[in-house]
Amino acid sequence: MPHPLLKYGEQSLICPNPDVPVLRPATPAQLPDTGAADREALAAPIGSPRLADIVSPGEQVVIVTSDITRYTGSEIYLPLLVDELNRCGVNDSDITVLVGLGIHRKQTETEHHKILGSLYGRVAVIDHDCDDPAQLAYLGRTVSGLPVEINRRVVDADRVIVTGTVSLHYFAGFGGGRKGLVPGVASRRTCMATHFAIFNPPEIGGRQPQARPAVLAGNPVHEAILAAAKMVKPDFLLNTVLTADKQIAAVFCGDLEQAHLAGCTLARELYTVSPARPADLAVVSCGGHPKDINFIQAHKALDYGVQAVKPGGTVILLAECADGFGNPTFFDWFRHQDLDEFEAALRAHYEINGQTAYATLAKARTWRVILVSGFSAVQTARMGMEKAADLDQALSMAYERLPATPEIVVIPDGGTVLPVITNK
Repeated sequence: MPHPLLKYGEQSLICPNPDVPVLRPATPAQLPDTGAADREALAAPIGSPRLADIVSPGEQVVIVTSDITRYTGSEIYLPLLVDELNRCGVNDSDITVLVGLGIHRKQTETEHHKILGSLYGRVAVIDHDCDDPAQLAYLGRTVSGLPVEINRRVVDADRVIVTGTVSLHYFAGFGGGRKGLVPGVASRRTCMATHFAIFNPPEIGGRQPQARPAVLAGNPVHEAILAAAKMVKPDFLLNTVLTADKQIAAVFCGDLEQAHLAGCTLARELYTVSPARPADLAVVSCGGHPKDINFIQAHKALDYGVQAVKPGGTVILLAECADGFGNPTFFDWFRHQDLDEFEAALRAHYEINGQTAYATLAKARTWRVILVSGFSAVQTARMGMEKAADLDQALSMAYERLPATPEIVVIPDGGTVLPVITNK
């Protein structure tokens, strides 16, 4: 049996034990030709007319797409999408690609080129800024009272097309679909308001049990985001579902909600696995760049990976985090080391980065987490984890506390696969 390869940034590390179970997402028996898959999905949209029946020559079209932290296959589908708009009579000069940064940093020109592929230079590309009032338009409040502020280019456009990929999300159930708009092109206030739905009412405390990966039904975060995104009234959706090695498994086009749900059905089939029993140790790679570009992105692999491990067990997380934490405010939240105090601080002044920090610390208090990354020992300890210089040292540290015959699993694509143990 070959040794599992574990990606770390742009590197590939060899896991020394080839005999342990490896948890991998499923791969379709046959992958489609990517160009054909895009064209077929565009020709047969779900719950929506075709683009030819939606857009008209001379209309201003805004295409929302994801930033570099989420690989979506955009360099493949964006040129094909624009070609389809051209066939509908829309000129390149009437098309703008808006990068849905949410609360992330701006993109470099090199990153814009990676996102647009051969389309780069043909159409305008602009980064969203969640903190610039001049870029934002107020649409009102959802039925539950959440304020909805969206990038003005989206609001003023004649037609809005949302693109992205359907992936697991640790408290919104799945990415893609409505998340392209909220938080993608929403104000910071709207982002925070929708994500705050993760919490139970104050009199109950704690987080909503349905706000978890691969769950949409009854998920209050999903419902809050969807309600806000629907107020934008986008005209069309294009979402991919990817394999772990970043190939396009399928393309879904059409209505914001219906096409996204179809993508979620396939994503659930591909990305969830069922180990026979909980492990004592899981060795987890995020899947390499860009899934471990920063800790906020890498946290997804930690959140999914611990599901394979007994409470009190050990997780080794391989996450290079070349861009550091991912946001300047993230690490500041670890000034709260008591979880009750942490929750109270979040309720008083909610931030998405604070929620991720809280979730990190909560897991580090339930499992032993050994982190291989570019962070210092002091930074790692502040996040509740133990630093190891490399995989070999991490394994040595782990074995010091494992039982004599430990149950071990390896997860090479931790940002993509969700272990679901039914016999705990």
